[in-house]
This record gives sequence, structure tokens and C-alpha cells, in this order.
Amino acid sequence: MMTRRQRIIKLLEERDYSPSELALALDMRGKGAKKVILEDLKAIQKTLRREGKVLLIKPAECRKCGFLFPPEIKVPSRCPRCKSEWIEEPRFRIGSG
Repeated sequence: MMTRRQRIIKLLEERDYSPSELALALDMRGKGAKKVILEDLKAIQKTLRREGKVLLIKPAECRKCGFLFPPEIKVPSRCPRCKSEWIEEPRFRIGSG
């Protein structure tokens, strides 16, 4: 039986996912699911470094004005430029270092 983090790693080795998509793929529901996924991604990033792999991050982007956020393991709630809350979540994938 694989742990949740092992399942996330397996998924991210296949293609890129947003935190919401990972929560759905793992059948995690509820308000805190995305937060749990983000915490798992931070831990996975450290694990991957030790294995010579990297967690690739496509940054979050404002769908209204196109502002690109820094590539971080977090989901912004509001655009600093136009104040829109219409934010495309960051996407994550595992690549070789």
C-alpha cells in the first residue's frame, strides 16, 4: 500500500497537475484538501532533491491581467496587480535534475 505522498509522486512522474487536480485524483474532499496537498508537495520537493530529481513548477497566473506569480508551492488568492481573484493554480511535475 502506497502512502499519499508516494501516490502524488507517481502521478507527478506521469504528467503535470494542479493542487486541486491532485486532490481530486486522490479522492480528497473538503476545505483543507488543497492545503494538505501543498504541505505534501513541500515535503516531496525535499525528498526529490536527495534523489537527484526536481519538482518543476509552472507558476500561478492571473487569468484577468496575465500577471505571473513567482514559482512557489502555494496557491495565491488575489492578484497583486489587478486585485482579481481569478487565478490559474500553479502546476507541478517531476523532472530529472
